[in-house]
Amino acid sequence: MRLGVNIDHVATVRNARRTFEPDPVYAAILAQMAGADQITLHVREDRRHVNENDLKRIIETVHIPVNLEMAPTEEMKNIALSYRPNRITLVPEKREEITTEGGLDVVSLKGFLKGYLKPIKEAGIEVSLFIDADLNQIKASVEVGADAIELHTGPYAEAWNSFNWKKVEEELSKLRLAAKFAKSLGLRVYAGHGLTYHNVKPITQIEEIEELNIGHSIVANAVLLGFEKAVKEMLKLLKERI
Repeated sequence: MRLGVNIDHVATVRNARRTFEPDPVYAAILAQMAGADQITLHVREDRRHVNENDLKRIIETVHIPVNLEMAPTEEMKNIALSYRPNRITLVPEKREEITTEGGLDVVSLKGFLKGYLKPIKEAGIEVSLFIDADLNQIKASVEVGADAIELHTGPYAEAWNSFNWKKVEEELSKLRLAAKFAKSLGLRVYAGHGLTYHNVKPITQIEEIEELNIGHSIVANAVLLGFEKAVKEMLKLLKERI
């Protein structure tokens, strides 16, 4: 199973002080060096974390695929066609949300998405749709020409975090069924959202899922697991007094 590392929240920390560090490009390089299979980033309308300059520099720097998460707007389509990531993943986007709250409603957007996706596909960019584990959404994804879907694992993660084990099994069953159905229709199957070091294992056991995109948990643990080294490096500089 492949791992796509979402580096958005490295930029969130940077933007909190409106400065230049930590640089999400450096994070992308470190993720690549650590063995990540892909870099994922979400350029949002309000640019609350990464922006198109980050996208540009990451595409120019890393040697693994880049997956651009984006809303289905004309602005984002132009960005995708300008910078040519290896993949775009369409996600719903609301300005007031903290993070993506649900899957894209492909069923209601079917007529629009067929035309919207045509130039992106013609440019040789893989198209994935971030959707809930719903069979109708999967069928609609095929109809609009998607190459892949990314199953929304948020409801599963929320059930896990609340220790609702019955709900966890219900959500896992939905994900298993959706993954199997999507694969049978010829779609590549990815998954992500809310996955952590604690809850990821059951998702890895769904054989039809070939890739997970994980961001916040990795960045959060990097802050803690890498903090000692960062402090020691600063102390070293202070003690040198040069």
